[in-house]
Amino acid sequence: MPPTVLLAEDDRAIRHALERALALEGYRVTAVADGIEALAQAHKNPPDVLVLDVMMPGIDGLQVCRVLRAEGDRTPILMLTALVETADRIAGLDAGADDYVVKPFDVEEVFARLRALLRRTGAEAVAPPVPPEPSRQPPERFVEAAGLRMDPQARRVWRGARELELTRTEFELLELLVRNAGIVLDHSTIYDRIWGYDFGPGSKNLAVYVGYLRRKLDQPGAPQLIHTVRGVGYVLRED
Repeated sequence: MPPTVLLAEDDRAIRHALERALALEGYRVTAVADGIEALAQAHKNPPDVLVLDVMMPGIDGLQVCRVLRAEGDRTPILMLTALVETADRIAGLDAGADDYVVKPFDVEEVFARLRALLRRTGAEAVAPPVPPEPSRQPPERFVEAAGLRMDPQARRVWRGARELELTRTEFELLELLVRNAGIVLDHSTIYDRIWGYDFGPGSKNLAVYVGYLRRKLDQPGAPQLIHTVRGVGYVLRED
Protein backbone atom coordinates (compact mmCIF):
# COMPACT_ATOMS: atom_id res chain seq x y z
CA MET A 1 0.00 0.00 0.00
CA PRO A 2 1.29 3.51 -0.77
CA PRO A 3 2.21 5.62 2.28
CA THR A 4 -0.43 7.93 3.70
CA VAL A 5 0.20 11.64 4.26
CA LEU A 6 -1.82 13.98 6.45
CA LEU A 7 -1.29 17.52 5.12
CA ALA A 8 -2.39 20.54 7.16
CA GLU A 9 -2.02 23.91 5.40
CA ASP A 10 -4.38 26.88 5.74
CA ASP A 11 -3.36 28.49 2.42
CA ARG A 12 -5.82 26.92 -0.01
CA ALA A 13 -3.66 27.37 -3.11
CA ILE A 14 -0.58 25.85 -1.52
CA ARG A 15 -2.65 23.04 0.03
CA HIS A 16 -4.25 22.07 -3.28
CA ALA A 17 -0.99 22.30 -5.23
CA LEU A 18 0.94 20.21 -2.71
CA GLU A 19 -1.90 17.69 -2.38
CA ARG A 20 -1.88 17.22 -6.14
CA ALA A 21 1.91 16.90 -6.31
CA LEU A 22 1.99 14.32 -3.49
CA ALA A 23 -0.77 12.28 -5.13
CA LEU A 24 1.13 12.26 -8.43
CA GLU A 25 4.22 11.09 -6.54
CA GLY A 26 2.32 8.05 -5.29
CA TYR A 27 1.08 9.06 -1.83
CA ARG A 28 -2.44 8.75 -0.45
CA VAL A 29 -3.16 12.24 0.84
CA THR A 30 -5.64 13.65 3.33
CA ALA A 31 -5.52 17.46 3.21
CA VAL A 32 -7.04 19.70 5.90
CA ALA A 33 -7.06 23.46 6.49
CA ASP A 34 -6.27 23.83 10.19
CA GLY A 35 -4.81 22.23 13.29
CA ILE A 36 -8.13 21.13 14.76
CA GLU A 37 -8.93 19.10 11.64
CA ALA A 38 -5.39 17.75 11.61
CA LEU A 39 -5.70 16.37 15.14
CA ALA A 40 -9.11 14.90 14.39
CA GLN A 41 -7.82 13.12 11.28
CA ALA A 42 -4.64 11.95 13.02
CA HIS A 43 -6.76 10.32 15.75
CA LYS A 44 -9.30 8.87 13.30
CA ASN A 45 -6.94 7.57 10.58
CA PRO A 46 -3.30 7.67 11.76
CA PRO A 47 -1.09 8.50 8.73
CA ASP A 48 2.42 7.30 7.92
CA VAL A 49 3.71 10.90 7.97
CA LEU A 50 2.37 14.37 8.73
CA VAL A 51 3.14 17.60 6.85
CA LEU A 52 2.16 20.57 9.02
CA ASP A 53 2.23 24.28 8.29
CA VAL A 54 3.61 26.16 11.30
CA MET A 55 1.39 29.24 11.00
CA MET A 56 -2.29 28.24 11.03
CA PRO A 57 -5.25 29.95 12.73
CA GLY A 58 -6.48 28.48 16.00
CA ILE A 59 -4.27 25.50 16.73
CA ASP A 60 -1.04 25.95 14.78
CA GLY A 61 1.39 23.31 13.55
CA LEU A 62 3.60 23.51 16.63
CA GLN A 63 0.63 22.90 18.92
CA VAL A 64 -0.50 19.92 16.82
CA CYS A 65 3.00 18.53 17.08
CA ARG A 66 3.12 18.99 20.86
CA VAL A 67 -0.27 17.34 21.38
CA LEU A 68 0.64 14.28 19.32
CA ARG A 69 4.00 13.86 21.02
CA ALA A 70 2.39 14.25 24.46
CA GLU A 71 0.03 11.41 23.49
CA GLY A 72 2.99 9.22 22.64
CA ASP A 73 2.43 9.43 18.88
CA ARG A 74 5.82 9.05 17.15
CA THR A 75 4.58 9.50 13.55
CA PRO A 76 7.23 11.42 11.53
CA ILE A 77 6.38 15.12 11.18
CA LEU A 78 7.65 17.51 8.50
CA MET A 79 6.98 21.19 9.21
CA LEU A 80 6.37 23.83 6.52
CA THR A 81 7.45 27.26 7.69
CA ALA A 82 8.00 30.77 6.39
CA LEU A 83 10.06 31.47 9.52
CA VAL A 84 13.78 31.29 8.84
CA GLU A 85 15.30 32.42 12.13
CA THR A 86 17.30 29.78 13.99
CA ALA A 87 15.16 30.23 17.11
CA ASP A 88 12.00 29.45 15.13
CA ARG A 89 13.50 26.26 13.72
CA ILE A 90 14.65 25.21 17.19
CA ALA A 91 11.11 25.78 18.50
CA GLY A 92 9.76 23.39 15.87
CA LEU A 93 12.29 20.70 16.66
CA ASP A 94 11.70 21.13 20.40
CA ALA A 95 7.97 20.67 19.80
CA GLY A 96 8.74 17.23 18.38
CA ALA A 97 9.04 17.84 14.64
CA ASP A 98 11.48 15.62 12.75
CA ASP A 99 12.34 18.00 9.92
CA TYR A 100 11.25 21.24 8.28
CA VAL A 101 11.12 22.93 4.86
CA VAL A 102 11.25 26.71 4.49
CA LYS A 103 8.76 28.45 2.20
CA PRO A 104 8.86 29.05 -0.71
CA PHE A 105 9.99 25.48 -1.23
CA ASP A 106 10.85 23.31 -4.19
CA VAL A 107 8.43 20.36 -4.18
CA GLU A 108 11.36 18.04 -4.94
CA GLU A 109 12.86 19.00 -1.58
CA VAL A 110 9.58 18.09 0.14
CA PHE A 111 9.61 14.71 -1.61
CA ALA A 112 13.24 14.07 -0.60
CA ARG A 113 12.63 14.91 3.05
CA LEU A 114 9.49 12.75 3.14
CA ARG A 115 11.40 9.82 1.68
CA ALA A 116 14.07 10.24 4.33
CA LEU A 117 11.47 10.29 7.12
CA LEU A 118 9.58 7.30 5.73
CA ARG A 119 12.72 5.21 5.35
CA ARG A 120 12.89 5.20 9.15
CA THR A 121 9.49 3.50 9.30
CA GLY A 122 9.86 1.31 6.20
CA ALA A 123 6.96 3.01 4.40
CA GLU A 124 8.70 4.77 1.52
CA ALA A 125 6.51 5.75 -1.42
CA VAL A 126 6.56 4.14 -4.80
CA ALA A 127 5.39 6.37 -7.64
CA PRO A 128 2.51 5.02 -9.74
CA PRO A 129 3.49 3.46 -13.07
CA VAL A 130 3.67 5.91 -15.95
CA PRO A 131 1.94 4.72 -19.14
CA PRO A 132 4.26 4.60 -22.16
CA GLU A 133 4.08 7.58 -24.46
CA PRO A 134 3.10 7.03 -28.09
CA SER A 135 6.03 6.84 -30.48
CA ARG A 136 7.06 10.19 -31.88
CA GLN A 137 10.00 12.02 -33.36
CA PRO A 138 12.86 12.51 -30.89
CA PRO A 139 12.79 15.97 -29.33
CA GLU A 140 15.29 18.63 -30.32
CA ARG A 141 18.51 18.29 -28.35
CA PHE A 142 19.28 21.94 -27.63
CA VAL A 143 17.16 25.04 -27.11
CA GLU A 144 18.91 28.40 -27.49
CA ALA A 145 17.95 32.03 -26.91
CA ALA A 146 19.51 35.26 -25.59
CA GLY A 147 22.94 33.68 -25.23
CA LEU A 148 21.59 30.68 -23.31
CA ARG A 149 21.96 27.09 -24.47
CA MET A 150 19.81 24.39 -22.85
CA ASP A 151 19.87 20.61 -23.10
CA PRO A 152 16.40 19.59 -21.82
CA GLN A 153 17.20 15.86 -21.98
CA ALA A 154 20.28 16.17 -19.77
CA ARG A 155 18.76 19.12 -17.84
CA ARG A 156 21.88 21.25 -18.38
CA VAL A 157 22.15 24.93 -19.28
CA TRP A 158 24.97 27.28 -20.18
CA ARG A 159 25.33 31.03 -20.45
CA GLY A 160 28.19 31.39 -22.85
CA ALA A 161 30.83 28.89 -21.69
CA ARG A 162 29.61 28.88 -18.07
CA GLU A 163 27.34 26.04 -16.97
CA LEU A 164 24.66 26.93 -14.43
CA GLU A 165 23.60 24.77 -11.50
CA LEU A 166 19.80 24.89 -11.29
CA THR A 167 17.17 23.12 -9.21
CA ARG A 168 14.38 21.28 -11.00
CA THR A 169 11.93 24.18 -10.62
CA GLU A 170 14.53 26.76 -11.68
CA PHE A 171 15.36 24.71 -14.79
CA GLU A 172 11.72 24.29 -15.79
CA LEU A 173 11.03 28.00 -15.28
CA LEU A 174 14.06 29.02 -17.34
CA GLU A 175 13.19 26.51 -20.09
CA LEU A 176 9.69 27.98 -20.32
CA LEU A 177 11.14 31.49 -20.67
CA VAL A 178 13.76 30.39 -23.21
CA ARG A 179 11.21 28.56 -25.38
CA ASN A 180 9.12 31.74 -25.35
CA ALA A 181 11.98 34.24 -25.66
CA GLY A 182 10.70 37.74 -26.49
CA ILE A 183 7.15 36.87 -25.41
CA VAL A 184 5.76 38.32 -22.19
CA LEU A 185 4.35 35.45 -20.10
CA ASP A 186 1.75 36.46 -17.53
CA HIS A 187 1.85 35.20 -13.95
CA SER A 188 -1.11 32.83 -14.35
CA THR A 189 0.41 31.12 -17.38
CA ILE A 190 3.73 30.58 -15.63
CA TYR A 191 2.11 29.26 -12.44
CA ASP A 192 -0.04 26.85 -14.45
CA ARG A 193 2.87 25.54 -16.53
CA ILE A 194 5.40 25.20 -13.70
CA TRP A 195 3.33 24.43 -10.60
CA GLY A 196 0.06 23.26 -12.16
CA TYR A 197 -1.91 25.76 -10.10
CA ASP A 198 -2.32 29.55 -9.90
CA PHE A 199 -1.31 30.54 -6.36
CA GLY A 200 -3.12 33.88 -6.72
CA PRO A 201 -2.02 37.53 -6.80
CA GLY A 202 -0.74 37.51 -3.22
CA SER A 203 1.78 34.72 -3.75
CA LYS A 204 5.50 35.55 -3.86
CA ASN A 205 6.60 32.09 -5.09
CA LEU A 206 7.20 33.17 -8.69
CA ALA A 207 9.05 36.37 -7.75
CA VAL A 208 11.31 34.38 -5.42
CA TYR A 209 12.26 31.87 -8.12
CA VAL A 210 12.81 34.63 -10.69
CA GLY A 211 15.18 36.20 -8.14
CA TYR A 212 17.04 32.89 -7.77
CA LEU A 213 17.42 32.62 -11.56
CA ARG A 214 18.58 36.20 -11.99
CA ARG A 215 21.35 35.70 -9.42
CA LYS A 216 22.52 32.52 -11.14
CA LEU A 217 22.33 34.06 -14.61
CA ASP A 218 24.11 37.25 -13.56
CA GLN A 219 27.43 37.74 -15.32
CA PRO A 220 29.73 40.77 -14.93
CA GLY A 221 29.42 43.09 -17.93
CA ALA A 222 26.59 41.06 -19.47
CA PRO A 223 23.00 42.31 -19.82
CA GLN A 224 20.17 41.10 -17.60
CA LEU A 225 18.10 38.44 -19.36
CA ILE A 226 14.86 38.14 -17.36
CA HIS A 227 12.81 41.33 -17.38
CA THR A 228 9.77 42.22 -15.29
CA VAL A 229 6.77 43.63 -17.11
CA ARG A 230 5.02 45.34 -14.24
CA GLY A 231 1.49 44.16 -13.67
CA VAL A 232 1.77 41.43 -16.31
CA GLY A 233 4.62 38.97 -15.88
CA TYR A 234 8.14 38.22 -17.19
CA VAL A 235 9.98 38.02 -20.49
CA LEU A 236 13.39 36.67 -21.51
CA ARG A 237 15.31 38.90 -23.86
CA GLU A 238 18.87 40.17 -24.28
CA ASP A 239 18.84 43.98 -24.35
